[in-house]
Amino acid sequence: MNSISAASPVTASLDDPLYYLKNFRFVLAWVAERYGDLLSECHVVATFNELPEPAQALLVRMIMRKGSQFRTAKLSYVEIGDTDTALAPLFAQGWVEEDPSLDLDTLFRLLTKAEINRALGDAIADAGLSASSAKAVLLDTLRPLLNEPRSFSRWWPQAPDQVVALTSAATSDRLRLMFFGNLRQDWAEFVLTELGLQRFERVEFNVESRAFQHREEVDAYLHLHRLRERFEAAEPLEAVWQDVPPPSDNTWLASRRAKLLFQLAREAERRDESDMALEIYRGCTYPEARVREVRVLERHGNYRQALMLAEQALAASCGEAEMQHLLRIVPRLHRRLGLPACKLMEATGVETERLDLALPRPLAGGVEAAVCEHLGNAQAPVRYVENTLIGGLFGLLCWRAIFAPLPGAFFHPFQAAPADLYREDFVTRRGEIFATCLAELDDGRYRQTIRDTYRAKHGLASSFVHWGVLDESLLEHTLACLPAAHLKSLFSRLLDDLKANRAGLPDLIQLWPARTEGQRYRLIEVKGPGDRLQDNQRRWLAYFQEHGIPVTVCHVRWQEASSVGPTT
Repeated sequence: MNSISAASPVTASLDDPLYYLKNFRFVLAWVAERYGDLLSECHVVATFNELPEPAQALLVRMIMRKGSQFRTAKLSYVEIGDTDTALAPLFAQGWVEEDPSLDLDTLFRLLTKAEINRALGDAIADAGLSASSAKAVLLDTLRPLLNEPRSFSRWWPQAPDQVVALTSAATSDRLRLMFFGNLRQDWAEFVLTELGLQRFERVEFNVESRAFQHREEVDAYLHLHRLRERFEAAEPLEAVWQDVPPPSDNTWLASRRAKLLFQLAREAERRDESDMALEIYRGCTYPEARVREVRVLERHGNYRQALMLAEQALAASCGEAEMQHLLRIVPRLHRRLGLPACKLMEATGVETERLDLALPRPLAGGVEAAVCEHLGNAQAPVRYVENTLIGGLFGLLCWRAIFAPLPGAFFHPFQAAPADLYREDFVTRRGEIFATCLAELDDGRYRQTIRDTYRAKHGLASSFVHWGVLDESLLEHTLACLPAAHLKSLFSRLLDDLKANRAGLPDLIQLWPARTEGQRYRLIEVKGPGDRLQDNQRRWLAYFQEHGIPVTVCHVRWQEASSVGPTT
C-alpha cells in the first residue's frame, strides 16, 4: 500500500485568533493531498490560497455558520478588520454573491420585527395589519401578496447594511465530506481537539484507506444526502423515492441507500400508503425491512402472504432481533388462518432470577441509583454501568483489532471508531486479529493486556471505552471477579452483531472482590414501576441463562421511607 504523509491534526492554537483559518487550510491541504485525482475543485483550492488573508478568514467564518445568506452587520470580526474590504475579493472571485435575490421567508429570517415594519410598512398597512402584529402573522399574511423574490436592496432600499450570499456551500460540503467521510461532522471537530476535550488514536493512513476511491462515489453520497434532506423537508414521498439511485456495488453506499429506503417506507406506512410501503420494502436490504413487510401484510389482512414471507425468513439466515419478532408473529398468523397451533415458541418469556424491592423514593437520582445504594456495601459494591462496562473491557482487549489500519476503515485523524464498524464484513475482515485477542482469555494474558491498554490509551476517543465510567477501581475489581470464560462468551456475542448487541446489557454490576470462590459477581437489570423488559434485554437475558452468567432482574416499587424492602 502506498502511504500518504499525515499532517499533524493539531494545526493551530486557540490563542491564535485565526485558528479556524489555519485549521481550514489544514483540511484543504489534507484533501488535496489525498484526493487530488478525484478533486476537480483543485482550482478552487488554489483560488482560495491566493485570496488575501482577511478574505480567507471571512469566508471560513461564513462557511462555519448556519445558512448561506448573511447581513454584513453580522460579519464583523476583530481579527479580520473591515468587512467591506474583506468581502471585495470574495465578490470578485465568485465565492460570495453581492445583494442576492431573497424570498419573503428568507427576508423575515434575516430581519427583526422592527426592521420588517420599516422595510415593509406600506405593504403591512395595505394588508390591513397593525405594526404590532406578531411576526408570524405578518409573514403568513404577506406571503401570498409578496411572492416574487427580489434583491435585499429592493426589499429595503434604506437598509443600513446589505445582504450577501455564500455561493461555495456545495464545494464546502464536498470538501468536508471527503475529509470526514460523512456530513455529520463539522469544522467544530478542530475546536474540540484544540481544547483538549477530545484526543484520537493515531492510525496509519494509506491510499487504500481513503473514504472514496472514485469521484462518482462522492457524487452518489451527496445525492443520497440531498434526498434525505428532501425527505426531511416533507417533499412528496413518491418524488423522493423515484430519485433514489439503483443499488451500488459499494457496500458503504449501499447501506446508506437501504437506510433511506427504509425511512421512506416507514413514512409511507404512517401515512397508510401500504402499496408504496410494500413495494419499497421489497427492494430494501435494511435489516428491519422484512419484518416490517410482514407486519404491513398482516395489518391489511394478507395473512397467508405474510406467513409465507415470515417462514421464508425463518428458514433463511436472519439475525436474533428479526427472529425474535418473527417468532411472535408466526403463531399469531397461524391462529388468524385457522391453522394448527404453531410449535414455535414465542420469544417473550425468559426464566431469570427475580428480586423485588420496596424502596423509599429517592430525593435525587433515578431508580438505578436507589438500588445501588440499597444493595451496595463495602464488601459488595454495586456500580451503574449499563452498556459501558462489557463494551469497555472488549474495547480495551481488542483495541488493536478495532483500530487496525485496514482499507476504508480510517481516513481522517478524528475517528473514535472505524468507518466500517457496523458493516457486515467488519469482523471477518479482522478475523485473525480478533481471534488472537480473544485467545488471551484462554491463557490468562488478557488481564495484563487490558491493564496496559487502559494506561497507554487512557483518554483517547473510543466508541467502546467510556473513560468516565471505567475507572481503575472498577477495572481491577471486574478483572478479579469475572471469569475469563464469561468474558469470552460476552465478547463473542458482541462480535456476532455489534450494532444490535452493544445495547440491552444490564444496568448494574455487583462485585465481591474479597471472595476467593463461588459467585463473585452478578449483573442486575433494574425495572422501576411500570417499566418492562425490552426486546434486546430479553435476548441478552436468554444468552446469560444459556451460558451460566449470573443475572438478576430487580423490580422496584416505591413506598414510604419508614418501610424497607427485602435485601439479598
